[in-house]
Amino acid sequence: MDNHKNQQNEKFKKWLDILQQESWQLELIISGFAIYGLFMVVDPIRVSILKAQIDDNMYSGFFWYGLFVSWFILTVNLLAHVVLRGLWIGAIGLRYVSGEIDYDALNYNVKFLNHLKKRVGSFDDYVAKLEKYCSVIFSITFLLIFYMLGVLLIIFLMSSLESWVGEPEISNYKAWIGVPAMILLVLGSLLTFIDFISQGWLKRKKWTTFFYYPIYWVFKYLTLSFLYRPMVYNLLDTKFGKRLSFIMVPLYIGISILAGMSFRTSNYLDFGSRSTAEVANVKNYEEFIEDEMDYVNLASIPSKVITDPFLKVFIMYGSAVEDDVFYFYEELKPNEDRRGFESPIKFGSNNDWRSSKKPLKDYLNALQEMYRIKIDSTRFPTELVLTENKKNQKGYETFLDMKDMARGRHLLEVARKTHVKDSVYFRKIVQIPFWYYPE
Repeated sequence: MDNHKNQQNEKFKKWLDILQQESWQLELIISGFAIYGLFMVVDPIRVSILKAQIDDNMYSGFFWYGLFVSWFILTVNLLAHVVLRGLWIGAIGLRYVSGEIDYDALNYNVKFLNHLKKRVGSFDDYVAKLEKYCSVIFSITFLLIFYMLGVLLIIFLMSSLESWVGEPEISNYKAWIGVPAMILLVLGSLLTFIDFISQGWLKRKKWTTFFYYPIYWVFKYLTLSFLYRPMVYNLLDTKFGKRLSFIMVPLYIGISILAGMSFRTSNYLDFGSRSTAEVANVKNYEEFIEDEMDYVNLASIPSKVITDPFLKVFIMYGSAVEDDVFYFYEELKPNEDRRGFESPIKFGSNNDWRSSKKPLKDYLNALQEMYRIKIDSTRFPTELVLTENKKNQKGYETFLDMKDMARGRHLLEVARKTHVKDSVYFRKIVQIPFWYYPE
């Protein structure tokens, strides 16, 4: 029985050795298809990130931003893998033509020859190094994606606990369960991060084992590390793997900084600024919001040039608006804040909404008092209705009578009632310049 098992193991090892030597073909095929697919999905991911930000959807934002970071890691690594693998193929072809490096044929000075022989070495060593870098970069690419999934899962758990515990009228059982769970989650995440960046320091010390082992056991499931631990330990048991692990994070940070750099053309002009009396940002005019990546910023009007005897004004909704409504009008505050995730499955009796909060009409009346809309120095009555624009952004809409307005340039100003501690004031949300030329 043992001989049969040993024979099977030997066959399996030989098969793995053969597969290892031929794996570069699979790597190139996978990298090529993956890079093509990555460039196809980047725009939908960016659109989803923008939509999550606009909707104030924290959980969706975490998901899509994590997906974008994963996209960035995959793209950088796979492009580097394809370039290095191409260089490796070229080096093998050159080796077939000219064999090893003949330093004597170069006829260099002894000092340069000694330096080159020491630093460059043999051509076979160079090919072997390229092979090693290519294989490790390809492997670590998908390992980093699992790291990213683990981080996102921890952030999601922390955010969910914070939302659950942070309700205004927190019950006793939530406090007794949620607060200790949050402390343990933060402490465990911190220790796991320390162990990760130190490459297992907490696992080496005897005095840390008694308190870190239970944390390690729990967090291997919370971070999904039980799926990829063999690859991690196989990478860290060599000096090359340790060095590569140390340089990967600084490398990504450097690439991110370079990717985020832009070229400034003026000391004074900033064409990306929000609309003011001196700036007309295209994101405040509906006629320019046509691309999939374009969304209204705070408020919008139909066009820079208004020809109709009325002006349509769209104001975006944000969760901070509703927080201010509850601050100024406490009677509108519901017994239970229902913002966040909602399941279609309901348990128990489903009470009518009128029994838990004031009617929508009272809420809109509060909004009318909180917003102030002016054109130049003329204030208009605030008559808002709930709506969505063509980009499915939620907000309020009103129409202003322009028949008594003079022809030419005007400035729309939208302000909202807010507070800092006990100080109440109207904060200017946006100013949008436009021109009125009736037909």
